[in-house]
Amino acid sequence: MSWRVLWTRRSSKDLRKLDSPTQDRVLAALERLSETGTGDFKKLKDVSPPEWRLRVGDLRIRVDRDVGAKSIIVLRVLRRDKAY
Repeated sequence: MSWRVLWTRRSSKDLRKLDSPTQDRVLAALERLSETGTGDFKKLKDVSPPEWRLRVGDLRIRVDRDVGAKSIIVLRVLRRDKAY
């Protein structure tokens, strides 16, 4: 399957704010999602344009997908209380 993972400037900044072990967990979860399609990955309801979220502990990674280019675009990496 192997989708490319692309980061927005805002999501890169979000990631840099996290401690190193948490950054590793986020990167591992995105790599697993891009290679196998597995993870706690759901489409968000009532969000336009459509977005999906990947849950990693108490973090939510908000993403968009470009099916034609087989890309996952990371929009934000936030704690659950700030993600929605």
